[in-house]
Amino acid sequence: MKIDGNAIRPGMVIEHQGRLWRATRIQHTQPGKGGAYLQVEMKDIRDGTKLNERFRSSENVERVRLEQTDYQFLYAEGDMYTFMDIESYEQISLSAEAVGEDQVPFLQDGMKVLIESHEGEPIGVELPGTVVLEVVEADAVVKGQTASSSYKPAKLSNGVKILVPPHIGIGTRIVVNTFDTTYVERAKD
Repeated sequence: MKIDGNAIRPGMVIEHQGRLWRATRIQHTQPGKGGAYLQVEMKDIRDGTKLNERFRSSENVERVRLEQTDYQFLYAEGDMYTFMDIESYEQISLSAEAVGEDQVPFLQDGMKVLIESHEGEPIGVELPGTVVLEVVEADAVVKGQTASSSYKPAKLSNGVKILVPPHIGIGTRIVVNTFDTTYVERAKD
């Protein structure tokens, strides 16, 4: 499906230069001279290379339609991750590279995910927007430091290090954004 160059949004998959690219970041630029354009940072779906490209509104790009299927994460074995189709119970195994190196730590047993396929080949895994994890390491709160909006480093139960507000201590369960690995809020459970 053809779309205008300025209609690209983060997360969209487009076909450009004969390859499939996922837009990761966009910036609309309107210089003093000449027409406006969209600066798009893209990542190749197959090999992970990055590309910065400018698209003007007069240009057309091919938006790729991906088949999205609900799967459930079952287990990890070495560098392979096994998922089960919720409807057909068919299982597939994907490498850490196919899942996304930055997303692997957030996989939890029984987690429901969307697996995106292009022409029958799985090309990516979309995790839920947030996950609940426990803080296993955190610096102690320094008295009087609560007035400023300072954050302190903390290590989560999955090994990922993030910044959390000063009132979060060891053993606290927190909600973490899986897209950009940031603290959202204290878990309500």
